[in-house]
Amino acid sequence: MLHAALPTEPDVSGRTSFAGQLLIAAPALRGSAFDRAVILLAQHNRDGALGIVINRPLQERAIAALLEAFGADATGINGSVRVFLGGPVSPEVGLVLHSADYHLADTLDIDGKVALSTAPDVLRDMGHAKGPGKSLVAFGYAGWAASQLDDEIARGDWYTEPEDPTLVFDDDRSKVWTDAMARRTTDH
Repeated sequence: MLHAALPTEPDVSGRTSFAGQLLIAAPALRGSAFDRAVILLAQHNRDGALGIVINRPLQERAIAALLEAFGADATGINGSVRVFLGGPVSPEVGLVLHSADYHLADTLDIDGKVALSTAPDVLRDMGHAKGPGKSLVAFGYAGWAASQLDDEIARGDWYTEPEDPTLVFDDDRSKVWTDAMARRTTDH
């Protein structure tokens, strides 16, 4: 499922791939659906891009209830997770950004520090205390058609910064955009 949603062709156009980068919404996006959004870009190639918004928490949900919603067995499942709105595309699709210490057959390694997997199997492992060290459960994703993201970055809609697991998993969600912007101004 995850790989069906992701572009598959490698980038052979000579452009830089922004996979593994944080996209930080520029002030030009104020008032839009991406106002003050910070997105971890999971994949970017000549066919398009896919990322997860990391600063749109929704609510705390029982892992068992999430598994049942996916039609999966929730027997013996414990715990709860904070659920995020990962983006406007396919909000019924559950994805988990997680530390690279955890890997499934369909896991996409983003940069050696953070990976992306489809939700049900990761959630089951999390409910059995066998999941990744760190995780962010998201429904939906942000997606761009071929060269659309490149055009938006060139227009100044997004700033890019190297991904940092602390911002992705640990930072106070109400401060992620401000903290990402502060990194940008100190790095450049």
